[in-house]
Amino acid sequence: MPHDARAVAALRRIAFLLELAKEPTYRVRAFRRAADIVSALTADELEWRIREGSLQQLPGIGAVTALAIVEAQRGEAPVYLRRLESTEGRSVADNAAALRAALRGDCHMHSDWSDGGSSILEMAEAARSLGHEYVALTDHSPRLTVARGLSAERLRQQLEEVEQLNVGLAPFRILTGIEVDINEDGSLDQEDGLLDRLDIVVASVHSKLRMPREQMTERMMTAVANPLTNVLGHCTGRIVVGRGRPESEFEAEAVFEACRRFDVAVEINSRPERLDPPKRLLRLAVEAGCRFAIDTDAHAPGQLDWQIAGCERAAACSVAADTVINTLSATNLVAWADRSIEASNSRTSP
Repeated sequence: MPHDARAVAALRRIAFLLELAKEPTYRVRAFRRAADIVSALTADELEWRIREGSLQQLPGIGAVTALAIVEAQRGEAPVYLRRLESTEGRSVADNAAALRAALRGDCHMHSDWSDGGSSILEMAEAARSLGHEYVALTDHSPRLTVARGLSAERLRQQLEEVEQLNVGLAPFRILTGIEVDINEDGSLDQEDGLLDRLDIVVASVHSKLRMPREQMTERMMTAVANPLTNVLGHCTGRIVVGRGRPESEFEAEAVFEACRRFDVAVEINSRPERLDPPKRLLRLAVEAGCRFAIDTDAHAPGQLDWQIAGCERAAACSVAADTVINTLSATNLVAWADRSIEASNSRTSP
């Protein structure tokens, strides 16, 4: 099959599978339009544009469709196509159930040390009863006083308690962690030496949520580039119940590219009032090649069962299980977080 025919076939197959999965019409049309554009090119022009990296100069060809064209031209099945074919013929509910079954823990939950309603032990026992192998304890950092954020001294005391609890809970494991505030300048709201001791660091914006787009983008990218950050928490900060709260404005493509570059997982927050990020942004993160963490952000034992909501959103947006960090064992998750730090010694702020 000629290279141009190969690319056209891949694009049309992607459009077909998106339609089958009842994805939005505009996404289907994007791939069909790209197929029409490629079919109108000569083989030589297609090769030249791929070689020069100028596919996106063509109206109707974006980053995602361009990548699919290049991969097909190389004789490879595009990653986007492989992801869709892996779930073909299965409902979102089936895919969500399979993803939930693959999860081995939860990377974001709170105890009564900050704004949770139950003890660390009660939360851990609830997580274990759900079949988890581990749960990350991620109470708030000092700046969030309304949530009784932990000072450096209280965090040190918490680490001692977790060490003692893990003796009695083994083989279940409480991972040490924090939900650390991202300050306005992108720095993290806790001592670096303490953050370095933790198994998992979730970095979230909780203040100045209406910061101008350009400043918020810089703020988030600076935090993502920090070698101590493992997960970007509830990235838009939105609230979707009651009076609600609008999404923070930032350049999502730039932030997600930074997450991919620095191997920081994008959180899929399962809290009913958050459901963050919105599906349109979750799809962008998938297309950027990000990792994910499907978390409950639980503040009470029963809330630890909310992960299925995150799994449903992940399945609807074609999140692959092997990109979700909490499908890893506790040992491998901690090793991944450590590798993230080691591999990012050369990180510079974007």
